[in-house]
Parts: sequence; structure tokens; C-alpha cells
Amino acid sequence: MMFQWQGTQPVTLRCIDKYRETDDSVSIKLAALDDTQRFDFKPGQFINLGVTIADKREFRAYSISSLPQTNYLQLTVKRVNQGRVSNFIVDKLAIGDEVQALPPTGNFNCIDHPPLPRSSGTKVLLISAGCGITPVFAMAQHWLTQQPEVDIAFVHIARSPLATIYYDQLHTLAAAYQQFQLHLLLKHRGNSNCHQGRLDAAWLQQLVPDLKQRTVYLCGPHQFMQDVQRYLTALAFDMNHFYHESFTPSASTTAEVTPQNAPAAKVSLNVPAFGRQLDVTAGQLLADVLEQAQLPLVIACRSGICGSCKCKVNQGTVHSSSQGPLTPAEIEQGYVLACSSTIETDLDINIG
Repeated sequence: MMFQWQGTQPVTLRCIDKYRETDDSVSIKLAALDDTQRFDFKPGQFINLGVTIADKREFRAYSISSLPQTNYLQLTVKRVNQGRVSNFIVDKLAIGDEVQALPPTGNFNCIDHPPLPRSSGTKVLLISAGCGITPVFAMAQHWLTQQPEVDIAFVHIARSPLATIYYDQLHTLAAAYQQFQLHLLLKHRGNSNCHQGRLDAAWLQQLVPDLKQRTVYLCGPHQFMQDVQRYLTALAFDMNHFYHESFTPSASTTAEVTPQNAPAAKVSLNVPAFGRQLDVTAGQLLADVLEQAQLPLVIACRSGICGSCKCKVNQGTVHSSSQGPLTPAEIEQGYVLACSSTIETDLDINIG
């Protein structure tokens, strides 16, 4: 039986397994309370996971690394410096604990953006660093089990073998599938048979000489992704065959940026559904204001990616740096992403 999500409302899942991947990361498996139910999603997508810390529910976005049609969702979580949720999951979440989750979502997946066949066949290049390996690992497993004709080159960047998430699983896949070519580029190779160095255009060309014949899927830290896009451009790669994802916020989506035409003055924020009227300062991030007021808005990725913090502006204006998950119809109706919108004038909004 397929698991039924409750619209946009969080559902309860239970942690049924937890194990360490590296010194600073763990994988967890989450199942429905009726653990016979199976989950459907598109490989590469993520869920917004909610945990309760000090009597406050916190949501963050984590990619799914397991395959669809199984009775659990696997997430891999890496410790982040001062990361409130990631550190709680790594250190304190236990088997049997219950968490909250929103439905799988995300445009970065291999179903909505499948690799296109070329004259040399259907080929992909997966590039990742750190915990960015999770969505592309799910894609690789999908192609190996469902579309074995897809030729996969997998380039992953890490510090060392011990710091490489899924190190053993990757080598197992490379040994088992001829169409899976693994290239680990490590800062400290140790005694492994991996490559050592820092990724650049020359390394990409050396590791994957036919990269121009492939569809590229990229995930990792923000600066890493910017660097890889620059390398691909330098190599004259056709960016129409390029897809990427990142949960690392850029400065433009996390800083409080006051548009030049916004007065540095007090304005009002009205949330009529909750009977709240707040005095705020123009230029503040809408998500921060709503969170500080303890209004029930899910703020997960904080990067303008997941869409969980969608609000409707009935009156007033905001300056938005990201509209990625919103449809043209939603934008026309006045929806914005609170995590990517700074307040310009008096506002009247709906949340939820």
C-alpha cells in the first residue's frame, strides 16, 4: 500500500534505523507508523524534516537517498557547524523516535529532467561534494535498477576515504555494474586507489573525456557548484544539458538586504488569520520576522528552493531574491517565499 501524504500538512514518521556513514554524518531510515506502507517520489527529491528541540519544532530540507517503492525513506545528515537540526539528528535522534515530514518535493530529479539520448547513447555525469552526494546517489541507483542502458560517470569530491559518504556502496556499485564509472577525487588519498587533487576544468576533462556527450547533474555546497559551472562553461559544455541543486544558502538569500528604494523605517506586518499585527523594520527578512513572532510557518531549506515557506501578500510589497518553486500563477496571485523576501512596505499576508 502506498503512503498517503496529507496535502501540505506534516505527517508523523518513525526512525527505524540509524547508522554512521562518516565521523560527522549519519544515515537514518524513516517509516510510516504502519510500516507496510511504501513511499513514492522522484529520485533526487527531498523532504522537509521536522524535529522538536527545546519545545520548538524546527524544519530542514534533506534529500532522499533511497529508492522509490520501498517502505522507508533514507536520509543522510552531515554535521554542520552550529547547525541546530543537523547536530540534533547526528547526536540525539534515536531509533524509535518520531519526527514530522512534509511530502517529497524538488525540481532537481531524474524523472522531470531525464538524460537525453545522444549519438553515442544515453550518458550522464553526476558531480557532487560532501552531503551533496545524496540526491545523485539516488539517481544513480534508479538508473542502474530501472534503466541499465544509461551510462553513468560519477565524480565525487571529499577530504579522504573515511570522509566519503557511501564510500563502500560506491565501490560495490562500480564492481557490480560495467556502466557505472566511479571517480573519487580526494584531498588526502591515503592508500586507496582514488585520485588526489582539487577539482578543476582539467580534472573534469581528464576524468570524463566524453563529458560533452553527457547530461550533467550537480549537487554540493554553493561555492563548489559555482566553480563547477564555471569549469563546464570553460570547456564549452552545452548548459542545456545541465541540472543542479544546492541546499547551501547564498548570501543573497540569508542576509537582510534593504533595497535601495526601501526606507529604513518602521512598517507594520498584519497576519489577519492569526490576529497578529507586528511592528517591524523595512529591510528585515520576512521569514525571520514570522519565526521570531512564533507564527506557524515551516521554514526549511532557507535557500529559496523547497517552497515550504510560501506566503501570500495581500497588500504591500517585498523584495524577493528567489521565486524558484513558485508557479507563474502563484506569482501572479501574490505568493512569495518568506526565506527569500525582505520587507519594503506595510504588509498584509496569509501564511499556511
